[in-house]
This record gives sequence, structure tokens and C-alpha cells, in this order.
Amino acid sequence: MTLAELEKAQAESLAEISAAADAAAVEALRVKYIGRNGSIPALIKAMKDVPKEERPAFGKAVQAWREAVAVRLSERGAELGGACASGAKIDADLTMPGRWRGLGVKHPLTRVIEESAAIFARLGFTVADGPELENRFNNFTALNTPAHHPSMDRSDTFWFGDDCLLRTQTSPVQIRTMMANKPPIRVICPGRTYRRDTTDATHSANFHQIEGLYVDTKEKPVSLADLKSVLAYFAKEMMGDGVTVRFRPHFFPFTEPSVEVDFSCHVCKGKGCNVCKQSGWIEVAGAGMVDPRVFEFVGYDPAEVSGYAFGFGVERIAMIKYGIPDIRWLYENDIRFLNQLG
Repeated sequence: MTLAELEKAQAESLAEISAAADAAAVEALRVKYIGRNGSIPALIKAMKDVPKEERPAFGKAVQAWREAVAVRLSERGAELGGACASGAKIDADLTMPGRWRGLGVKHPLTRVIEESAAIFARLGFTVADGPELENRFNNFTALNTPAHHPSMDRSDTFWFGDDCLLRTQTSPVQIRTMMANKPPIRVICPGRTYRRDTTDATHSANFHQIEGLYVDTKEKPVSLADLKSVLAYFAKEMMGDGVTVRFRPHFFPFTEPSVEVDFSCHVCKGKGCNVCKQSGWIEVAGAGMVDPRVFEFVGYDPAEVSGYAFGFGVERIAMIKYGIPDIRWLYENDIRFLNQLG
């Protein structure tokens, strides 16, 4: 197509748009001329066949045509005003205000994650993220998980082949962070995790965790006392003044020593109630000092570094904090339930 033919085609297209009788005709012309398979995009794709010396002028003319068509389509659409596809007028007062639907509220899980991130940020922690589809090394091996551990069984974990799985915890983010950085490291790792749990009032096949990691050099050794002070501060900020923490000996493959962390019941203040099952305490997190073998897996010298790690379920914190008795309520998207927490 020559430049003269381009000018003629442009004039014809603008005249055709001006003669459009309704919105449907305008839309049809938009598709015809500037749609994905329209005549103007076709010319742009054919630019490679235009002689090199004519290409700048030709391209400029095609672009001018495209802009002119787009402007005229917009103008013609405005001129037609309230015409709908059938050519009938819209029988409505467009100046009337819309119906107020009310403001939405943040989901309880989102609120807990954001509040937790803000609390730990005040202690110098940053947020680290990683993929939900993980490999065996990051999810199990580097965390010192023995090959016979039941969590590796296909009845407990969503496997895709022999080396690909949906992460069962956010600990792999800690592994990735250590492998990519040198100490000091101070991160929290919030995210969605997956396990083959049967869904009931307290279990779900997918859930959220927030795990924390602090590693430093031997010049600034990290102790269990540091871990306890951080979790005590988190408990107070998240659950309110007066909440304390206690550590109970436990076992995790990736920490040594390992502890279970309980918060004193924020409802009964430790006296015993239905929330804490009359014990005065609520089990919240697992924690401990990072096992030396984990440091070896990520390339650290255990003699040169020390650190602690902790992890807790976001759903559990939300259920305790907001008095939610059934974890399934968090996933049913019932507006009535969500609005109660607004």
C-alpha cells in the first residue's frame, strides 16, 4: 500500500465511523480497524516488507491513521450518548448516585499477618518470601529431617514426583535466605503452607504460618534468652498487656534445644477458662536454637554463628485473638462473619 492509498483508506475509515448509527456499529468498526486482527495492526506487522528507505514515512502515516481512528471512535461514541447495542435509549437517570455497598474489612488472617509483620519490624526483622512449590532439600533435608520422618510420607504431604512438593512449612524460606546471605540475618517468613490434613474445626489442608529466624556471628552470640524476650514482646503486642510466655521442652529436628511456647490465656489471665481448657495457658508456637547441622547444610560454620528460629500458625493466633471456634469459618467467605470483625 502506497502513502496515497493510506491517505485514501484513512479518509474512508473516518467517514465510515461518522456514519455509524449506534454503539454496536462503533464497536464493530473498532474491531475492524484497530482490533487485534484489524487492518491497521496488520499493516504494522507488514512493515518489514516495506522498502527500508520508505519505512519511516510509512510507519508515521500508519500511526497517524491509528490515532485518528481511535479519536474518531471515541468522539462518535460520545455523540451517540445513551445509545445501547440495540439502538434503544437507556431508561435511567445517570445523574443519580450509586447504591452504597459499605466499606469492606480486612480478612482476619490478613490482619494477623500485617500486625505480626509490624510488631517484628519494630525489633529489626524484615519480611522474606519464597515459592509455595518446593524441593525436598529445602523443605526437609536442609532442616535436618530424617528420611524416615512421617512428614515425608505421601499420606502427609502433597508430592509431585520425588523432588517436588507443596511446602509443609515456611521454613524453606529460612533455608533460601541463609543460602543467599551471610549473617547477620533477622527475618520473618509469612505464607501459605499445605499438609494432607482432614478438614475439621481445628485442621485444614492449607493454612498460614509465620516463622522467624535470627542468626548472627560469634562476636554477637544469640541465646535462648534473646528468643524468649522476642516472643514475650510479641505476645504482649499481639494479645495485650499482662500476657506472658512459658517454654516447655520439646523436640524439632531443626532446633536444639527445642521448646514449645505457650501464652498465658488473655481471657482469664491464667485462672482457667473454656478458651484455655482450664489450664491457664494456650499453646502457640514451636521454637529453639538452630541446630548446628542446619547451619552446615546451608554452608555456615556452626562454630562461627548461632541463632534461633520460631514458628506459629496464623489461623491459630486469629482464632484465639478473635474468639473464632472453627477454622473453616476463615475460608467460607461468609460476609456476615467477616463483618463482625470490622
